[in-house]
Amino acid sequence: MYWTEATAVRRLWQGAAAVRGRAGSFEISETSMKISGVEIRPGNIIEHEGGLWKAVKIQHTQPGKGGAYMQVELKNLIDGRKNNVRFRSAETVEKVRLDTRDYQFLFADDEMLTFMDKENYEQISLSTDMLGDAAAFLQDGMDVMLELYEEKPISVQLPDQVEAEIVEADAVVKGQTASSSYKPAILDNGVRVMVPPHISAGTRIIVDVYAQEYVKKAD
Repeated sequence: MYWTEATAVRRLWQGAAAVRGRAGSFEISETSMKISGVEIRPGNIIEHEGGLWKAVKIQHTQPGKGGAYMQVELKNLIDGRKNNVRFRSAETVEKVRLDTRDYQFLFADDEMLTFMDKENYEQISLSTDMLGDAAAFLQDGMDVMLELYEEKPISVQLPDQVEAEIVEADAVVKGQTASSSYKPAILDNGVRVMVPPHISAGTRIIVDVYAQEYVKKAD
């Protein structure tokens, strides 16, 4: 069996329709939890402006003045509209509670990804669009967490950080120090990240999967 994001969204809407309140808004307090705006991660389903939205991309910003905030690209689960919203650390949002299940990534076939339920060993195939940019960080045998609504997959959560190898990096500029501006580098999965000047090709690093940022040099 396989699921695309569109199929999962239709299922979510059919179930959510039962809890629609007045004026078409959702009353999902019994199936949601409050989180800080800067805790939003890609794949999270949140309630926003009376509807259900999926976080597609995030960008965490810590300005020189003022508090940190998260710029989030949201996709409406009903009509597919996209919206960019800025959430500050002091703001809270309702994250929809979904059932979770442990799976293991097995292999990719074109635009489909196959996972195995670690409890009953059943396999399921999902489209890459359900993972978004995070799909590039899947590794053979990686443990992931599927989030489901009424037994239907809605999103796949990878570990927040993974180890990857630098395959290409700009040379160190003479006089440049570790505190200088970062330089571009390419990971073994093709993703481009910014790394400190001393990082060179062949170095293994820890990467934040969802921010796609360098964290530290791997041990």
